[in-house]
Amino acid sequence: MNNFYAMLSRMKYINRWALMRNSYTENISEHSLEVSILAHALAIIGNKRLGKTLDADRAAVIAMFHDATEIITGDMPTPIKYFNSDIRSAFKDIEAGAAERLLSLLPEDLREDYIPAFFPNKEDPCEAYLLKLVKAADKLSALIKCREEEKMGNHEFSSAGKTLYTSLIKMELPEADIFIKEFLPAYSLTLDELQS
Repeated sequence: MNNFYAMLSRMKYINRWALMRNSYTENISEHSLEVSILAHALAIIGNKRLGKTLDADRAAVIAMFHDATEIITGDMPTPIKYFNSDIRSAFKDIEAGAAERLLSLLPEDLREDYIPAFFPNKEDPCEAYLLKLVKAADKLSALIKCREEEKMGNHEFSSAGKTLYTSLIKMELPEADIFIKEFLPAYSLTLDELQS
């Protein structure tokens, strides 16, 4: 019996934004799907609009697993995770250990195919760029959540939304800039407006 896939299915039990009052809860399974969709979109934008040759499918896979370790670690709130370099470094070590633990649940013949999903090659320039796109997609997903909460009248997310928007602009990723300009405004529309 192998537990890997059953463990991954538990992503739906890990809620995000634990320090904030939420109008609706968001779990890491939902978040990971959205980040995968957004990372895939950013790579396609890079290819079609900016003449790049990015592997959109690879970006989606990296994004799909980017928070899987939280099954073991839980969702560490950003203000705590980034409080100082010592905490950030220690948490990276904890995340790496959690990734190794998850991978150890796989049979040996399947494990090698999942290692690149959990440990992308940061030394490879193409892979490093995909990681930047995934980071931007992660921030976009969080920004979308903030805007949805504000739309529901929950101002608890106002400051986080401003911070996320600023950090996205500071990334200076043209793919993210294009998405923000062309696609982000539609997230404020109602279902009827989206369909018209």
